[in-house]
Amino acid sequence: MSFGTSLTGLNAAQSDLDITGNNIANSNTTGFKESRAEFADLFSFSNLGVTSLSIGQGVRLQNVGQQFNQGQFDFTENSLDLGISGNGFFRMSDDGDVTYTRAGAFQLDRDGWITNSAGKRLTGYNVDEDGNNVGDGTQELRVQTGNVAPSATTEASVQANLDAGAEVIDEEDAFDPSDTATYNESTSTTFFDSQGNQRTANFFFRKVDDNKWDVHAQVDGLDEPVRLGADDDPSLEFDGNGVLESDGIFENLDFGLGEDEEVELDFSEITQFGSPFAVSDINQNGFAAGEFSSLDVESDGTIFARYTNGQSESLGRVGITKFPSQENLQPVGDTEWADTFEAGEPVIGTPGTSDFGQIESGALEQANVDISEQLVNMIVAQRNFSANAKMISTEDQITQEILNIR
Repeated sequence: MSFGTSLTGLNAAQSDLDITGNNIANSNTTGFKESRAEFADLFSFSNLGVTSLSIGQGVRLQNVGQQFNQGQFDFTENSLDLGISGNGFFRMSDDGDVTYTRAGAFQLDRDGWITNSAGKRLTGYNVDEDGNNVGDGTQELRVQTGNVAPSATTEASVQANLDAGAEVIDEEDAFDPSDTATYNESTSTTFFDSQGNQRTANFFFRKVDDNKWDVHAQVDGLDEPVRLGADDDPSLEFDGNGVLESDGIFENLDFGLGEDEEVELDFSEITQFGSPFAVSDINQNGFAAGEFSSLDVESDGTIFARYTNGQSESLGRVGITKFPSQENLQPVGDTEWADTFEAGEPVIGTPGTSDFGQIESGALEQANVDISEQLVNMIVAQRNFSANAKMISTEDQITQEILNIR
């Protein structure tokens, strides 16, 4: 019996060495998770069970346990190098064949799909204009790298303070944008027409009475400035505390920015205090045409395309998949796993929410293999192998002695 028992020990030690060797060989493999040998002893059973005098019959490899503890990050300059900080896997699709991985070295193929080196496509969510998830997280993610069309200005806002001590302009002095004596202050910004051309927009502030101001707007290409508001009412009217009493919003203004393109101007944040005229903020929503320049991925998995005109566009969101028992996933090679019944139903979610990990853009998760620990395991397995081999040698000597009895 000792021969058989020691032989199981040799096989177990060899399996331990094989597992350790595989861990060491993959110590530089992105997204690799180390394994460990889990052994169980062997006993012979009868119909009466195991007696108190039973001697074990050796050992067997019960399981190759996968260790999914976090690996360190290797930071790169590639925005599509993605790592997961926390729980979960990237979900990959290959013509409907789904696998899961922690290796996030992705790239764009010629059609704009986000793929790994094996050509499998990364999946996630489509997003709407507000950045909300659309779909169930199983959509293959694609990046449109074309130009972004221009957008004409349709809204603009001015936040400023008008000097309460400014002089009132005589009504007999008609407003003239070329004559600074006919207005108190002015400021300007850039509007865009429907073809993306820049147009200078000038705003002129003229005090017509105590706490009352007229505002004129002129955009390049218009012969005459446009007075804001009704002809018989001031454009802006303030109370005794310098707070705007009117709503300060002027709609349906035609500045010739394109066919059926009207502009809404918002002056609701303007004040009239006893301090010099100052503009704190001017915003407008138009932009010129732009070319694709770069791609960014946020910690919540949102994929942003950046353009040369300063605009960005949300193209989708990377999904993260987790399992009730990830240790029971089936390794299928290429640092990928397939789901199994024992692993439980996959759950897809947004990175950073609930128990899902966050995305680290420009980073790759390295193997979680500790080389020093593996070398110690190798020495222990080698000693176990030698001890079992010595046991076989000893049993051989004993058997030889028995055969030599006369």
